[in-house]
Amino acid sequence: MYAFENFITVTPEDLDELNHVNNVRYVQWVQDVAKQHWQNDASKAVLENYFWVMLNHYIEYKNPAVLGDTLKLKTYISDYKAATCTRVVEISHNDLLVAKSQTTWCLMSAQTKRPARITKEITDLFA
Repeated sequence: MYAFENFITVTPEDLDELNHVNNVRYVQWVQDVAKQHWQNDASKAVLENYFWVMLNHYIEYKNPAVLGDTLKLKTYISDYKAATCTRVVEISHNDLLVAKSQTTWCLMSAQTKRPARITKEITDLFA
């Protein structure tokens, strides 16, 4: 299983009134790292022919993140079914799990704007 990683540092704009990272920010980061993974590994032709939409999203918060924390966002695909995949994102700070998400994404055809079966070419990007 191939995992893509990125690092971010918590800024004042990421915080809620308790001075912890706001829940909405985690959802944004999950979406951002998924997009980065896709754009980093997919060919220009694949990027022109397909895009992903989020179908459902589950996130579990384990530990708070605060101002100045450097967070590792690690993402990988755990399962494929026809036109959908399950993407996991683990957010950690100093090897302590901060949050973990599971999101179901649907592959869409750029031409038809309808679901498209995930091909071997696409699954190989994440193997």
